[in-house]
Amino acid sequence: MRNNRLSLILALVLLALPLFGSVVAQEATPEPDERANRPITLTLAGWSSSQQEDAALSAQLDAFMDANADIYVQFVPSTDHPVTMQTAFASGTYPEVFYVDSSRLPDWATAGVVAIGDDLIDDPEGFYPSLLDIFTFEGDLYCAPKDFSTMALQYNKDLFDAAGLEYPTADWTWEDLRAAAEALTDTEAGVIGLVTPPNLERWLPFLYQNGGTIFDEEGNLALDSEEAREALDFYMSFARDGIGGTPSTVDAGWGGEAFGTGRAAMAMEGNWVINFLLTTYPELNWGVAELPAGEMGKATMAFTVCYGVAANIEGEKEEAAWRLVNFLTNAEGSAALAEVSFGPMPPRPDAMEAYLNNWMTRTEGANVNPEDFNAFITGADYAYPWVLPVGFQPFIDEFNAGLQQGFEGQATADDIILNAVSVAEEILAESE
Repeated sequence: MRNNRLSLILALVLLALPLFGSVVAQEATPEPDERANRPITLTLAGWSSSQQEDAALSAQLDAFMDANADIYVQFVPSTDHPVTMQTAFASGTYPEVFYVDSSRLPDWATAGVVAIGDDLIDDPEGFYPSLLDIFTFEGDLYCAPKDFSTMALQYNKDLFDAAGLEYPTADWTWEDLRAAAEALTDTEAGVIGLVTPPNLERWLPFLYQNGGTIFDEEGNLALDSEEAREALDFYMSFARDGIGGTPSTVDAGWGGEAFGTGRAAMAMEGNWVINFLLTTYPELNWGVAELPAGEMGKATMAFTVCYGVAANIEGEKEEAAWRLVNFLTNAEGSAALAEVSFGPMPPRPDAMEAYLNNWMTRTEGANVNPEDFNAFITGADYAYPWVLPVGFQPFIDEFNAGLQQGFEGQATADDIILNAVSVAEEILAESE
């Protein structure tokens, strides 16, 4: 399997230090804590999440502080973590530990704001190997994987039953997906067969399933290909033919919501959708299957985050930061995450059984079979990481804008690919 595949597995941060303080005050105003007087204080910065996930992280941090009486850790969440962090980087003063999305690592490593982990990371052999590949940049392992998610196919069992269709299986192909979407679309009821967000990362599985790629084995730009055009035509055909469309087509903000309301019979989301559906749409009768296979077989996307350590700290603070990272990501930390996870999967295979057992308990009485969640785990065997070279955001923006035009019949697959390739070539030329 190629190095850029996952074997199990997605820019810019904080508002200058003074504003960082105001963000903290607005988003997290912790009660006075006597532990704040400890000799070493660490700030852990990351995305805002659900109350359940925040509570789970808080419990892990409490356990760490119980085991390390010299360290106080404060978690500072942000609704736009990359933007929040980028401005903090620009200020020269930023959190000692922070989430690093796989798509941001090349930029942040190049900027010199993330410390190289390498031998400082505990038991790296115990992580999924391809997660380590993702967080290895120019030969150096920068950070320990926190968790990861993969994309799979969610389907509405009631709508399938009403249409007299068999549920999706691991043997489904593109033809099966399209045929089901046609049969499930009900214009009068305002139901589309498949929700197709106009985002590069949602289309990429189809590119890989069809044998295409953005970069070849030598690192050369390879998006301008017949495989890419075929995959893009197929993805856009759902919206063009009225059997799919964007979330806004069914008055939803994202794919999970479109699916949860029952106005999209199928969706392609990651395991972050599990808790959302269970809590927001508890009556929904749904299941999960692997993404259908294309001409060249199966493929999906994997999205992962690591715990980065600031490159501008040293001495006891640096040592404490790595102590925290290893506590959260070693075998015990991964097991603890698995037992309370509300979606993202633990980064170590040894913790997967606990992850599924957690969901067996959590979904008791729900209209979903937790064994279906194996599709997320199985998909990681053939998943590709969500990561692009430094400075590629304009390429993503161009592609997404073109994809939206394609859905509306205002651009062809050829138009979209050639325009996106032109932007990518400009970015690569500027980086030489």
